[in-house]
Amino acid sequence: MVDEVARYSDADLAEFKEIIQTKIVKAQADLDLIKSAYMNDLNNGTDDTSPTFKAFEEGSEIMSKEANSQLAIRQEKFIRDLKNALFRVENKTYGVCRITGKLIGKERLKIVPHATMSIEAKNLQR
Repeated sequence: MVDEVARYSDADLAEFKEIIQTKIVKAQADLDLIKSAYMNDLNNGTDDTSPTFKAFEEGSEIMSKEANSQLAIRQEKFIRDLKNALFRVENKTYGVCRITGKLIGKERLKIVPHATMSIEAKNLQR
C-alpha cells in the first residue's frame, strides 16, 4: 500500500490560484500608491512658508519617507510571498505545512493565502 502525500485537489488549487492572483493585483496597486506617495513627498514645496514651519515640515517629511519606505519594503515582501504561493500552486505543493506536512486549513489559506505553516505548527513555535 502506497502512502499518498496529502495535497489539495486541482479544483481547490484553481480556487486558491484565483484568490492569490487577485491579492497580487491589489498588493501591487497598493505598492504603486505607496511609491507614488513617497515620490510626492520628495516634491512637497515649502519654499513660500515660514522657516519654523519649514523645519517642522522637513522633520515630518523625513518621518513620512521612512514610514513609506518601510511600508514599501513590507508590501514588496508580501507580493514576493504571494508569488511564491502561486509557484507552490503550480507545483501542487500549496497548502501543505512545511513543519508538520499536514494540510493547512482552507479557511486559514483564504485569509492568509501565503501561509506556509498550519496553526498547529505556528503554536509549536511559541
